[in-house]
Amino acid sequence: MIISRHMTAVKRIALVAHDNKKADLLDWATYNKDVLLQHELVATGTTGTILEKMLDTPVVKLLSGPLGGDQQIGAMIAEGKLDVIIFFWDPMEAQPHDSDVKAVLRIAVTYNIIIACNRTTADFILTSVLMNKDHAIYIPDYTDYLNRDLMNKNNHQKFLL
Repeated sequence: MIISRHMTAVKRIALVAHDNKKADLLDWATYNKDVLLQHELVATGTTGTILEKMLDTPVVKLLSGPLGGDQQIGAMIAEGKLDVIIFFWDPMEAQPHDSDVKAVLRIAVTYNIIIACNRTTADFILTSVLMNKDHAIYIPDYTDYLNRDLMNKNNHQKFLL
């Protein structure tokens, strides 16, 4: 079975940046202001407040990443409320919420969400011929996983531990 969801020409874009990458994201967003203004923007923490002022456009502001914003992004993905994530994360510094960051990346891949973790990929996404068009996103079929036998001998022993 093929499962898909429809992405409209107006994309719902989440903008996220770790502290050491905020300046890079803000510079990128300013450079790409004309394109970003054609879409709905969501951002975590103070990034959202700064982006709203810099771009002079409404931004849905979530909690700071470590205070639940990353988890809010993950929930929005699972609920089909995001199309693109621009997540400038810092590969050189461990974050206290690394497990949340990994969870966002995992759920984005699970639901086949467009995601950029650096400026070059973000530039390619915004300049794609598909960016301003309707498009179907195909989601892998997880029916077998959802219908697995939780009471078979191997799984039953895991739950008893």
